[in-house]
Parts: sequence; structure tokens; C-alpha cells
Amino acid sequence: MEYALIPLLPFAAFLILGLFGHWIKDRAHFVAVPAVVTSFLLSMLAFLDVAGGRQTTMPLYTWLQSGDVTIALGLSIDRLTAVMLLLVTTVSSLVHVYTIGYMQGEKGYARFFAYIALFTFSMLMLVMADNFLQLFVFWEAVGLCSYLLIGHWYERQSACNAATKAFVVNRVGDFGFLLGLLLVLDSFGTLDYHQVFAQASAYTSDTVNLLRPFGGEWRVSTLTLICLLLFVGAIGKSAQVPLHVWLPDAMEGPTPISALIHAATMVTAGVFMVARLSPLYNLSPVAMNVVAVVGGLTMVLGATIALTQYDIKRVVAYSTVSQLGYMVMACGLGAYTAGMYHLLTHGAFKALLFLGCGSVIIALHHEQDMRHMGGLKDKLPITYWTFVIGSLALAGFPLTSGFFSKDDILVSAWSAGALGKTLAVAGLLTAGLTAFYSFRLVFVTFWGPSHVDPHHAGHVHEPSKTMTVPLIILAVLAVLAGYLGIPQFLAPALPGPEGTGGHHEGGAAAGIMIVATLLGLSGIAAAYVMYVKLPGLAESLANQWQGAYRLSFNKWFVDEAYDRAFVKPTFHLADRLWQRVDVGIIDAAVNGTARGVAWFGWILRLIQSGQTQHYALGMILGAVLILTVYLLT
Repeated sequence: MEYALIPLLPFAAFLILGLFGHWIKDRAHFVAVPAVVTSFLLSMLAFLDVAGGRQTTMPLYTWLQSGDVTIALGLSIDRLTAVMLLLVTTVSSLVHVYTIGYMQGEKGYARFFAYIALFTFSMLMLVMADNFLQLFVFWEAVGLCSYLLIGHWYERQSACNAATKAFVVNRVGDFGFLLGLLLVLDSFGTLDYHQVFAQASAYTSDTVNLLRPFGGEWRVSTLTLICLLLFVGAIGKSAQVPLHVWLPDAMEGPTPISALIHAATMVTAGVFMVARLSPLYNLSPVAMNVVAVVGGLTMVLGATIALTQYDIKRVVAYSTVSQLGYMVMACGLGAYTAGMYHLLTHGAFKALLFLGCGSVIIALHHEQDMRHMGGLKDKLPITYWTFVIGSLALAGFPLTSGFFSKDDILVSAWSAGALGKTLAVAGLLTAGLTAFYSFRLVFVTFWGPSHVDPHHAGHVHEPSKTMTVPLIILAVLAVLAGYLGIPQFLAPALPGPEGTGGHHEGGAAAGIMIVATLLGLSGIAAAYVMYVKLPGLAESLANQWQGAYRLSFNKWFVDEAYDRAFVKPTFHLADRLWQRVDVGIIDAAVNGTARGVAWFGWILRLIQSGQTQHYALGMILGAVLILTVYLLT
């Protein structure tokens, strides 16, 4: 029962800060940090128990029972859950500590800690869920927390817009998720993971007629439809094409949230969900191909956009989009272990990069444009060296964690048939782009002449230890996470479809590793030449390739396309409906009622003259009228 404290401690911190934060104020970290750190320690115990062969299923209470359907709230801890608990509580603990320095003195300090504690609780309950409904409820809860935290600085219109955008885009994905959940309930009569997985193989030949309401006939596999609908939710939550547009805008939130929610935990919920439901996806080759292709497209798109961005956090955000594409692609190819392996290593080095960005932003008084930076490596030595380690891991540099996990994905893809080979080639090219933009970020921010505002240049210094210590810990994890045997630990829990997996061909694996390393080193070298040795070369190439540069810089114009296709028509329709329905019918009815009452009151006022003879005449006429009606009937 002690494992129930893993999510309950952060929830208790949220309740305390939510109820008494007005009085606690700048001491809020004394409530939140111990709660989350204790959750981390309990997660370590849970991991050791699972490693020792003990898996825990803990029913808490029955929420709903109707006929043969029983929906309970419970906790399940297996190998997949154990590693996710460690990721969430480790990053959350470090972010909580980092927040002490980053948010000190900011308005809403206690509120911020309350929200990140609530997010930690929601994410822990999501990964510990033992049924679809509990997964969905806390899936929505982390989305709510994301909305609240992106809009933390609600006085800024850009933060409010970004929070609204994230909320709306995720609702699109979650609508598909909800339909998938209802189809699971309709097909299997239960929402319990284990019962659904046990029955799934018997439903491989079942179909659903999508055109039945219209009198037509179009049958698709029930399992395929379930998997695709659930994956729509993952597309939204994990920022996959075409619902990726919310994640870069989410950088309007404070940087600790960018690290916790939008790099290491919440955005990986979609990848976790696909891996958790692998017994269903394994039975639907069509759905798996769709997952793999969407992941591959996202991987390439995110990398090409990151090449030209100048906002330091947006570069890392588009990098996150691209790396999530790697994970989703791996899951779609049946390499769930490789995808989860990269999810865990990515959580360490991407949280490191976001927190490193935060240190730079704080040192430069909230400046985020890389063009106003430069020459910072001597002034911010801890931030610089930890940032370099994170960038090396992101670029897949040999002996870093990113090298092992990305190589595992590429080798698995190469072994997965024709589609896998195509996606492996795309992954190799993306690895070169990743190395380029990650070190473009390093060189423009920390190397070369300083472009820092002269008013702030003399005051640039390393932040407090509450910010630098988490950077150092994450830098160590960004290297060591590749040596912890994560694939071997997860492999028994995440088998791929029949006929996949097994040992990779040694020659192909070595060849891919060499090519990926050479492309990564080439990307780093190209960034060095363009931004250090020949700083004018980048601008010259941008002028020569204006079309490609504009496409990348303007994010492939996806936002503009959505604006024309959905936003403007919706506003136009709303305006027309407002004029015709709201004003013409609803307001007219309300105003007409008011005018009718006023007119009736005017008539009554004429009758109430105050003269006795008028009242007597009225009584006589009334009596005559009553008598006439009586005699006639």
C-alpha cells in the first residue's frame, strides 16, 4: 500500500498549496519539494521490487458498476510503469528544485508549485493506471495542468493565446481518444487492460461498418479502428503531425515547465500509451504502419524547422517534436523497447537543455533571441558545459545516452522491412540535421562575439546552486542513462508483433552506427564552420536558398494553413451566426419580451387613473360582461 503514496504525496502538496498558498507564499517549496522527492524514493523502491520479479496490482475502489461492466480505480506497477515512475519523479524533483531559483520573487510562486505538484500527481496516476478510463481521466488532467502552466503569466496575451491553442489542439486529439475508448467498451465489454488484452486475439476478424448510419457499406477492422482512434489522442498529446503546432507555442510558459511537461513527461504520454497498448497494436499491421509513417514525418518536419529558429526555447521545442517522432516511429515498427529507451534517455538530456536555456534566459534578464546572445561560455561555465553535454547526447555523439538509444531505433527500423528501411534512411538524415541545429544553438549562444544588451552585459553571471545543481545531475544522467541496461529490462514487457524482434544483423547494425556517427560529426562540423569560422556563410546560404529558408523559418506555413482553413472560417461563421441567431433571434426575443412588458405596464397605468368614477364604471362594465357571458352560455 505504500506505493499509493507515490502519487498521493504530490497531490497532498497541491491541496496544501492550493488551500493555504496565499499565506505560505515564498515558502511553498518547503511543501512541494519534500513531497516529490519522497515520491522519487518510493519509486526507486518500486523499481527494485519489479527488478526482483515482483509486479504489483493494487485495486483502490470500485467507481462504477453497471450490469456486466465494472470500472475500478487501481494502481498497476510493472516493468514499463517502473521506469516511467523513475523518469517522472526524477525530472520532477530536479525541476522543483530548479524552480526555487528560477521563479523566486515571481508573482504566483505558490500557485506555480501547486500546479506542478498537481501535474506530477496526474502523470503518475496516468502511468500507474490499470484500465482505459483511468488512463483517459488523467490524460485529460495532465492536459489541464499544461493549460494552467503555459498560461501562468496570464497578464501576457501571448501566454493566454498559447495556453488556449494547446488546450484546443489537444481536445481535437482527445476526441479521437474518447471515441476509441468507447469502441473498446462496446467491443470488449470492459475497460480493464488485462481483460482486453486477453480477448484481443479473438477479435482480429471483427469489422465495423462505418457507413451504417448512412445506409452504406464500408467495413474496417475493429482492432484497427480502435488503435487508430486511440492514436489520434497520442498525435495531439505527443505533438505529432498534423497536431504538433501547439508545442512550440507552449514555450510561453516558464522554462521549468518546458522541461517538465513539454520535454520529459507529458508529451511522452502518447508514446507511453502506444507502448502500453502494444498487445492491441501488434494485431493491427495497418495501424502500426500509420503510426510509423506519422512518426517519420514528424521526425523530419521538426528537424527541418529547428534549423532556422532564433528563439532559444523554440529551437529545443522543435527538437522535441522531432525526437518524439523518432519514438513514435519506433513503436510503429514494433520496436517498442527502442522507442521507450529513447523516451527515457531523451527525458534526461532534453530536460537538461531546457533548464540550460532557462539559466541563459535568467542571466540575460529574460532575453530569448539567440541573435542577442554570444560570448557566454566564460561567463556561464557550468551552464555552458552541461549544455554541451546535453547537445552531444541530442546529437547522438558516441558514448552518450542519445547515441545508444537513437542507434537502437535506427537499427530496429532497418530490420523492419521496406518501410523500415525507408524510415531508417530518413532517421539517419535527420540525425545529421539534429547535430547541426543542436550545435548551431551552442555556437550562436555561447561562442563568438557578444551581442548581449550593454545594459546587462556587465551583470551576466551563473545562477544560484538551486539551478546549477539540477543541471549537473541531469548532465550526468544524460551520459549514464545509456549504460543502465534499460532495453534488457524492458524487453520482456514489450514484445513486438510476431516475426519481428530478435537479434539484429551485426554488419547492418555496425554500418548504421558508423553512418549515424559520421553524419552527426558532419553536422557538428558544418555548424562550427557556418557560425564560428565563417559567420557570414549562413546568411549567404539563406539568401541563395530563400525558398527553402522561408519554408523552414515559417514552420512550413502550417499555422497559416490552419488559420485559413479553420480559424478564419470559424470566426466568419460565428460572426454570421451571432448576427442572425444571437442578435436576430435570442436578443430579439429577450428585448421583445421586455418591450411587451413595458407596453402592458403602460396600458395598466392608463387604467389606474385615481378617479373613483372611473373605477366604478370599470366595475359596472365588468359585471355586465360577466352577466352577458353567463346568460349566453
